[in-house]
Amino acid sequence: MEGRDDYRLLKLRDAVTCLNQRVNLIGVVIEFGFPKLTRGTDYFISLKLVDESHSNQGIPINFFGENVEKLPFVASLGDIVQLTHVVMKTHDGEVYALFNKKFSSFALYEGIDGKDFKPYQVSARFSSRELDKKFIADLRFWLLNFEVNIDPNDYQLINEMKEGQRHNLVGKILHATEVAKDELIVFLWDGTDAPKNNIQTRVIDEMNAPLPLHLEPESLSRDILSTFPPLGTILRVFLDRGNKNIRLGVLKAGQWINFANIICEVHAGLWRGVLMPFTKFRYISNNCRYALKCQRSYEERLSSNDGHVPWDCSSPSPITEVGHANVPFVSLMDVIKYPEVTAKFKCIVRVVTILPSRVEDFISPLGIYRVRLTLEDPTARIFAFLYNEEAEEFFGGQLSTDMLRKKIRRLLGVEENDQSNETEYTVREPPWVACCLKSYYMDKAHAWESRQYQIFETRLL
Repeated sequence: MEGRDDYRLLKLRDAVTCLNQRVNLIGVVIEFGFPKLTRGTDYFISLKLVDESHSNQGIPINFFGENVEKLPFVASLGDIVQLTHVVMKTHDGEVYALFNKKFSSFALYEGIDGKDFKPYQVSARFSSRELDKKFIADLRFWLLNFEVNIDPNDYQLINEMKEGQRHNLVGKILHATEVAKDELIVFLWDGTDAPKNNIQTRVIDEMNAPLPLHLEPESLSRDILSTFPPLGTILRVFLDRGNKNIRLGVLKAGQWINFANIICEVHAGLWRGVLMPFTKFRYISNNCRYALKCQRSYEERLSSNDGHVPWDCSSPSPITEVGHANVPFVSLMDVIKYPEVTAKFKCIVRVVTILPSRVEDFISPLGIYRVRLTLEDPTARIFAFLYNEEAEEFFGGQLSTDMLRKKIRRLLGVEENDQSNETEYTVREPPWVACCLKSYYMDKAHAWESRQYQIFETRLL
């Protein structure tokens, strides 16, 4: 295209017919992956664009540059990219546009929330025009009602995860944080409970290497936790160490997103997702039918009498008995978020570890019980203590070592015919049990920071 055609922006439906020709395009970025080093010396990234004429599958745009800085850095899914002199190509029946570093150029603009027409990134040789503003404004207006077509059969919910497999997860970003240079954690949620995991640690390891309460290096602040929903697993999604050069702004709290080809794995008994070099980020409108369906299902569960019961629990095991029969169950996230420091709750949990590991050490030299349990449900893990009278009630008095060990092995999910001891590895499946919890503080001056939890009015039968 030469002369006045240099100023012509094609619709994507027209561009796909211009094979082996240079064209100028403008569209919305609905998918991209990580920058990669090619087999040569260049870096590569692919974006997928849509516009009102071609909104189903989109068209891939393949970029090459001498270094990562020469590639487009999309600030947010749904942003707008303008391209000049890209060449339309085809491979295996798919039409794509090739950005040639010698004569092509690009500019990136904010998408639906953009307030001006100033690009936030431009390449060499790009020259903006007054006429471009109209195309950008038209795309922003079109985005107001644009919805990606989602086939539910092509995507998985958090409760459908399988260890070590790739998944297409669609969820809402509750929070994203950079914990260190090139180390990113995204907190993803869709309202469902992750599958429960067996525990594969030695009970004795809890002394020197306790199971973590969470996978992030430091506990989140109360301000952030207070924004989290009380039901549904919050999946921690990590950036693979081999991936770099992604802007945190791409992953915004409150935004629905599709992670295509994310690896799901179990670490310390907790689920996590890993963004791999082959993972792609896909645009999902917050008002799309899929997102609204997830939100509606969550709200129905929240209002249900049994909504706070974990999905994997048809009914709690009869090995515990609790008072407060008419008090509804709450989740551990409810407990953590509760605005008052001192309060009482009734929960359904699993006891995944216990400290001390030897029942012979449960009673202190003063003759009273001092035991710490690690409790979990689909929403969180916490430490809960058994002490003095409440522990006596829980265990049923000061029992013989053999009887106490039998009760604890059953609580921890050790099979009855399993002859292993605390120093041996064994696969455990702790049962869901009901318990009553009360929160209290150790230091009145720092009540929130010193908040602890204790089991009470609960009996291990």
